[in-house]
Amino acid sequence: ILSSEDKRASYDRYGQTDDAQAYSSGRYGRRQDSFYFDESFFNFPFNTKSHRDFTDSKYTLRFNQYVSEVVPDSYRRPYLIKITSDWCFSCIHIEPVWKDVAQEMEGLGVGIGVVDVGYERRLANHLSAHRTPSILGVISGKVMFFHYAVAKEHLWQFVEDLLPQRLVERITDKNEQQFLNSWHELNKPHVLLFDQVPVVPLLYKLAAFAYKDYLQFGYVDQGLAETAELQKRFNINSYAPTMLVFKENTDKPADIIQAKGMKKQIIDEFMSNNKFLLAPRLVNQKLFDELCPVKQFHRRRKYCVLLITADEETHSFGNQVFLSFASTNTREVVRFAYVYQRLQQPLCDILIQSEDGSQSSPQVVILERRNAAGRALFKPVTAWNGSEEDKLHLIEELERLQKDPSILTHDAMLPELNNEFASMFVVRWIYASYDYLSEVIDDILHNNWREMMPLLSLIFSALFILFGTVVIQAFSDSSEDKQMKPKAKDGPKAENGSSGTSSTSSRPPRKNFVEVTELTNITYMSNLVKLRPGHINIVLVLTDASKNILLSKFAKEVYSFTGSQTLHFSFLNLDKHSEWMSTLLEYAQDQSQIDADEDDSRCCKMDYTGFVLALNGHKKYLCLFKPVYTGEDVDVKSSDEEGGASAGKLRPGSRDGHPPRRSSRSRSTSTLQIHHKLDRLGLWMERLMEGTLPRYYVPAWPGLEKIPPTSPATVP
Repeated sequence: ILSSEDKRASYDRYGQTDDAQAYSSGRYGRRQDSFYFDESFFNFPFNTKSHRDFTDSKYTLRFNQYVSEVVPDSYRRPYLIKITSDWCFSCIHIEPVWKDVAQEMEGLGVGIGVVDVGYERRLANHLSAHRTPSILGVISGKVMFFHYAVAKEHLWQFVEDLLPQRLVERITDKNEQQFLNSWHELNKPHVLLFDQVPVVPLLYKLAAFAYKDYLQFGYVDQGLAETAELQKRFNINSYAPTMLVFKENTDKPADIIQAKGMKKQIIDEFMSNNKFLLAPRLVNQKLFDELCPVKQFHRRRKYCVLLITADEETHSFGNQVFLSFASTNTREVVRFAYVYQRLQQPLCDILIQSEDGSQSSPQVVILERRNAAGRALFKPVTAWNGSEEDKLHLIEELERLQKDPSILTHDAMLPELNNEFASMFVVRWIYASYDYLSEVIDDILHNNWREMMPLLSLIFSALFILFGTVVIQAFSDSSEDKQMKPKAKDGPKAENGSSGTSSTSSRPPRKNFVEVTELTNITYMSNLVKLRPGHINIVLVLTDASKNILLSKFAKEVYSFTGSQTLHFSFLNLDKHSEWMSTLLEYAQDQSQIDADEDDSRCCKMDYTGFVLALNGHKKYLCLFKPVYTGEDVDVKSSDEEGGASAGKLRPGSRDGHPPRRSSRSRSTSTLQIHHKLDRLGLWMERLMEGTLPRYYVPAWPGLEKIPPTSPATVP
């Protein structure tokens, strides 16, 4: 004030410390926050802080208040919030309508709030409210904007649209039994409202939203002919709204209210007194905490009589007797509940104190919770089969408990209950996704682009990344194809594009070891018969005696090829599956190509130790590597490399039409050193990757006899 000459002069003349108090005194008394010229020629009240209506001041929201109070409470009731600011001309026009609607909605249970952008900019940005005036709704933590003309009818419809559409089910004579009999499945009481109006009243919808976790709601239109039988059955008065609550007994309501002016306080009291069944099933920890609360004071003890049973037909009689017994309970400190042992096994294992550790019959337990961490005192009362003796025993124990609480002698820490309705998560997720998509579409239709910018930015960024990845992959694939073409010219090109695998041989190994899996009847289907298209399994044939030596040599030869994602490595034990190798060669036998010496194959049994098979399970062909002795003649080419093994005939384009005959020394297995058998395997693998080896096709893969599987071998 002292730094401004105008303000200092105003203070000296009128004693004013604020511009808003200018011209506050005059002929017509104190006039705050208004333009006043020439005896009220202009008297226009702006929506400034000092002049703000009392109703707005009562509903003013702060950021911390919104986060800590409004958002959690929005899961029980919707909120209607007005965004305003100082010197807002449009705010003046909607003020009368807003004031009437706010008072009516508050009486129905809707939360009301007012946010001043000038003083709560942080909260306005958090709500994405950038224009004044604005009206928005908050429900279940989600914010939805009001986009229509500010009229009473539109605001009422907006609040109704905030509520979920499946809160209240319409009931007629056809579906009333199905609705009432679902109490066991949903584990909730059912509430029916009878009224003359065809539309479900908003007050009833709001009550249904507030108690949706505890009660199931239905509405009966008394003006329909389809509900006449239902009204007659329960003797409903047609002159006043009637509300009935049904629990385990669907033929007779557990409670009833009837009033012409149904108020929110009456409905809340009615709902609160009937939130639970007479003997509900413990399905989650939240229900357990409410039914069996922790002891707070000595006079507020709460005891739970718990029936541990099974969801089987044989126990239905005992369960029904327990329910009848619970319906006669008049003690406020005792609650009855039951639990299925199969679904709540950890809890039941602690409460059941049997010598053999198992439950042969249902059991009744009385417990008292001592703290929120799970500590509880309990006592197993009796095995329960619904007999009169069981009921008398339970009554005696309850009377003893009322006189002496120390009879609860067992002390334990109870685990948290399993949520039996967790499978409903997928359904809730689908509904939430639907609501979110509806909100997005609504924002797009009303051109709320400023609020939609983050989502649009995310969508376009994802599309750009996806498009860029596809383009880069396309260019990389084309460059790889160009590199493969010169390599394919060196030898005959294999059919069906097998040369495309040659590019993978240049990839560095991904691991510092070679994982080799034994081919057994367990791995036979996945490693061969159902092998993915384009994948090849390299199988080493060995025996128990040569296993360690051949696996070590095999790992050294194929290690440089382990970087390929289409190659798999296995070994076949001849001591277990010798017949499979012979059967495979018979399926595709051609003695002029597989064995150059036909007489030898007839006279003596073929030794397949050191053979390597390249098996393509999808296209049913193989390539064969035969061991060759390199200790003497290093220039001998391995006819075995090109496959002299199985299937069909040699393809016309193969390099070796007639494999060279083996010398007597090479035919003798005694002279072939085991560690030299795989000397040429590396060269054979190169030709396999180039696609220049001949292929031998088989009509079908022979079966593998059942041998006990062994664990995979990892060769360093």
